[in-house]
Formats: sequence, C-alpha cells, structure tokens
Amino acid sequence: MSMITAAAWVPRGAAATFPTKYDVDENELARISKLAKLQLEDAEEDLHKAQNGHQNLEGNEDSSDEDDGDVQMDPSNKDADDDLKEYDLDNYDSDTAPKNGETMAMFGNARSLAYHQSNAEDPYITMQENEEEDEEREDLQVLSSDNMVITAKVEDEVAHLEIYVYEDEVDNLYVHHDIMLPAIPLCVEWLDLPVGKGSTDANSKGNFVAVGTFDPDIELWDLDTIDSMYPNAILGQGGGEAKAEAGDEKKRKKPKKSKKANDDYHVDAVLSLAANRQHRNLLASSSADKTVKLWDLTTQKCAKSYSHHTDKVCSIAWHPKEATVLLSGSYDRTLVAADLRSTDTKVPRWGVESDVETVAWDPHDTNHFYVTTESGMIHYHDLRNAPVSPESSKPIWTLQAHGESVSSFDINPAIPGFLATGSTDKEVKLWNVQPTGPSMVVSRNLGVGKVFTTKFAPDSEVAFRLAVGGSKGNIQIWDTSTNAAVRNAFAHRVGPVSGEVKERLVGVEEDSSDEESEGGGEPGGEGEDGEAGWESMEDE
Repeated sequence: MSMITAAAWVPRGAAATFPTKYDVDENELARISKLAKLQLEDAEEDLHKAQNGHQNLEGNEDSSDEDDGDVQMDPSNKDADDDLKEYDLDNYDSDTAPKNGETMAMFGNARSLAYHQSNAEDPYITMQENEEEDEEREDLQVLSSDNMVITAKVEDEVAHLEIYVYEDEVDNLYVHHDIMLPAIPLCVEWLDLPVGKGSTDANSKGNFVAVGTFDPDIELWDLDTIDSMYPNAILGQGGGEAKAEAGDEKKRKKPKKSKKANDDYHVDAVLSLAANRQHRNLLASSSADKTVKLWDLTTQKCAKSYSHHTDKVCSIAWHPKEATVLLSGSYDRTLVAADLRSTDTKVPRWGVESDVETVAWDPHDTNHFYVTTESGMIHYHDLRNAPVSPESSKPIWTLQAHGESVSSFDINPAIPGFLATGSTDKEVKLWNVQPTGPSMVVSRNLGVGKVFTTKFAPDSEVAFRLAVGGSKGNIQIWDTSTNAAVRNAFAHRVGPVSGEVKERLVGVEEDSSDEESEGGGEPGGEGEDGEAGWESMEDE
C-alpha cells in the first residue's frame, strides 16, 4: 500500500541553501531523551508483560513434564556432548592464551595494526573526506529558484514525510530527504517561525512543518535539518509530559493518556492545521475529538479550546485579513466563522447537504468563502449573509463538481477565479469562476489514483503549477498554463506563445512493481487511456 494523504508547498527562498546535518550533541541527546522517555516506558512495560507470560508458559510445561515421569536422554546426544567437551566452548570467549606472540582475546592483535594520523596518509582510502563532503553538500543544495513540496506519505505501512525539490526551469522533481513519523499523517502545514530552538527574535524566519496524524499530538519538524531523529517540538500531551519529566527528577508513575476532550490538548486524530500568517506564533488545529484548538508556538501550549461542533472537525482556515476569524467545517454538516477573541457561544453557522470535506476563504474577495462536501458539491457563501439557522442557508451559487466526494480543493493565490478540485473519482478539474458563475475549464485523470490533495504553487513565477497526489503514492506537478483550454480561459495571465505547446507534467519515476493495479492511463501518455483521461471545454 502506498498513498499521499496531504501536500504543501514551501515558497521560493524560504529553505536554507545548504541544509545542516543532524548533530546529536549533549543538549540534543538530553532533549530527545526527554521526548522518548515515555515511549521507552511503554515498551519496557510491554516487554515485562511478554516475559512474564513466557515464564508462566514455561512453568506450566515443566510441571507437565514432571508429571509424565523422568525423560530418558538419547544416547547419541550424550556422545555428541562428550565430543564437544574437548573444545571447552563454555570458556571460548575468555581464552587469552598467547599464540605466536598475539593474544586470543578480541582485538588482541591490535599492536600489529597500522595507524595513520589522517585519512590522506592511508593508501587504502582513495576518496578523501573533503571530496565526499563537497559532493554531498552539492547534492543537498537548494537554489533560490527552487520550490520545496512537502508530502505526507504512507508506504508499506511506514508513515513518513517526503520532502521534494521542484526545479521548474529544467522540469525536475526529486526527493531531497524524508522524515519518519510515528503514525499515518493526515495533514501538513508549512511554518516560517523557528520552533523549539530556544528564545528567538520575533522577526526571525525558519523553514518548519507541522504534521497532524492519527495520534493526537502535533509534531513540528525543521525542514532545513537532514536525518532528524525526533521533532523539534510536540504540541499535545506527549510534549507536555516530556517537559514535566524534565522538571521532576524523582521517579513517578506515568499518567494514563486521557480519552476525554479537554482544554489542554487533543485526544483523537488531528484532521486539519492552519498557520496564522499575520500572527506567526499562532497555529490552529482541528480534531476528531470535535474541538478546535489554538496553539502558541512560542510556549508550545494550547492557548484556547473551542467546541463549536458536535462531530469531527475536518477542515479549518484563517481569514486572509481578519487575523482572529477562523472558518471551520465539520461532519455535523455545518460551518462556523468564529472570532476567536470572543467568548460568546453563539457564532454564525451555515449548513450543507452532507459532510464537509474542505473549507477555504476566497483570497481575492475576503467576504466570501468556499465549501466542498462529500456528495461532490461546492458551495459559495457570503460571510455578511449569515443565516438565522443552518437549515436556512442560502449560498450565492452551488455546483455539482464531481460524482463523488470533493476530497481536495484549492484556489490559485495569484489568478482570481482559478480553482482546482480533486475527487475520489480520480479526476482533477480546473474551474473558471466569473460573476455569472463557475464553468469547467478542463478535467483530467493524472494517474495518481483517488485524488487526496491539490495545491497551487505560492509564488507568482510558478502560479500555474499544481501539485497533485493520491492513493497511488506518487506526486505530479502539472503546469496548467501548457493546457490549451487553460490558456484560452486565462489568456490575460498567460504570456503569448508561438507554435505548438507541449503539455508539462513533472513527476518522480516509480518502479512498475510498486504501482497499484488501478485503472487509468499513464500521466501525459498517449494511447486509448491517455486520450480517455481528457475532458475539456474545447472538446465540446
């Protein structure tokens, strides 16, 4: 099994040109020891239980043997034991008798070894350290014209983040490094604030990612550090208990993890994350425990918890201008736009026909927002027209975008009215929203399986690039400006071109053995499947 559950872009210039290697010094060792202590205690407890169970089982077998009487030894086995006695295998490791001037102990012949003060003097080392370091440093280099793409991936039951580098000028996409995770990831959010590195300047910049998984804790990782063993910080009960252990040297019994919703941390899977771009120290999270929590990244603690919904809260989004307004959507089939400064329990609430999948503000008209649902619908609402009750909600327009769930949705940040939707029907569709309403520009099967994530690039230089991932575990970068229907629909934003334009679809080559036997043609390929994957307004 292999799938990509979520993805996020890193803007150009945000990543370090040369990432640093993970260095385990004394301070870092102490930090990760605190983070790992509770996990080790769980493992030791499970081990003791297993050992006790095994001993009890052996005791039962011994007692049954005694009841059966004395067991006679096979004479052939006795002869074999007698033959082995001459080798004295019981004292084999302790034999240090000299032999040809050298002891028989481990590393006893160390005096005969040749030593060199540096690798440069060793004739058997042909590649010197500086050459290796320079080559590795060059491989890890990230240029200012490169974008990083973060993908949350599950492969053969192993959960991890794959960090790609996308080189647009040469149509190249490759895995830069990866980060192992403790549970299946469900959402990722890029952060530009350094976290977990002690006191930092309020204006300092970083390259971090927050990860929500089936576990209730949120992990924060530094993307500019390679081969990290543990996250820089943990938001939740796991991070709080590690800090408590650090401040209490006395042995104390570890508290059991609570399953009841509370104001301090999540107790169920984290389904959505949203970083506040105006107040960079704030991160919002929503969970299957039906709550939304506001985290202060400087203290790594929950500042406030909200219970506006009666079912799992699957998607959240900060208002682009009003920094304290958060939009949330839930499986209770309602949407809430709440000012998190207010303690008033009555908040504007809208209703939809089925479970909410995603919510998003319109960055080009911040009085409006979009909602996608499990039934394949898109709703477009005006924030100023809040209904009296969810049942009386009146959207500006609705659209049956897909025949199945609209599992992913994004709005182009640079091109007004340019939308992308992805569905479990394996189709990616591009839309043009005009004052008269939305119209489909193109529909395509990109060969990623069921589509779980569609994200436009954040930089104006690559505004038409769309990252798409799904149930087949591969990521595709689609240059939508090379599509004829897109060029016609957004001609005012696409530069003039001469001659025939070839479709650009950039991905990482996968082994055929790793691909699932799902239907659909190869991305960008020709033949009957390739042609069948296309549907656009030009075909009509």
